[in-house]
Amino acid sequence: MSDRIGSERILADRAGTQRAKVFIYADDPISQAGVASQLRPRPEVQVVDAAELDQAEVAVVVAERVDEEVLRVMRAVRRGSVPRTVLIAGSLDDAAVVTAAEAGVSALVRRSEVTPERLVSVILKARDGGAEMPADLLAGLLGQVGRLQRQVLAPRGLRFSGLSDREVEVLRLVADGLDTGEIARELAFSERTIKSVLHDVTTRLQLRNRAHAVAFAVREGFI
Repeated sequence: MSDRIGSERILADRAGTQRAKVFIYADDPISQAGVASQLRPRPEVQVVDAAELDQAEVAVVVAERVDEEVLRVMRAVRRGSVPRTVLIAGSLDDAAVVTAAEAGVSALVRRSEVTPERLVSVILKARDGGAEMPADLLAGLLGQVGRLQRQVLAPRGLRFSGLSDREVEVLRLVADGLDTGEIARELAFSERTIKSVLHDVTTRLQLRNRAHAVAFAVREGFI
């Protein structure tokens, strides 16, 4: 068995595969030892301890539920410069998903659904910037997002994109080739207001100029 694992690691290294450096935290020592024992033999990952936290690319947090202690740990590892977090929880519901998302979690997995292969796959996906969530929880989260857009943001003229309806309309007219004066007349605003809208958009979203702002709006599907 050890010879096979050693061969797999050599093959992975020869193929140029970069092993994901993983830090593990669990709310009980048995769970932590169990996850570590599943990951250490895998050629795709390298388990690091607390002393090497600054080298970790992914933190795997194992807990029964998303409570204040788990949130504290997830925030702490993010402050420790670990860019991605995978949460394995025994109990996950819509509220837990929202709370975990606010804490910056990249992937959510139910403990009952974890296998070594699935966990490695999720870790590598998170390391590379991807996200993972059970389909039923994703549907619930999208439902909450939709309600928030309809009930809270839309009445205030706001969108999740960070653009208001007026900002989208101004960018649409810029894309049509209108200059500041023409846009002001079209929308019955002053030229100063139009300039202010464009300045706010480019500054807030860190866009270089009007053309970049229009490109952003096109890419996001607003115009």
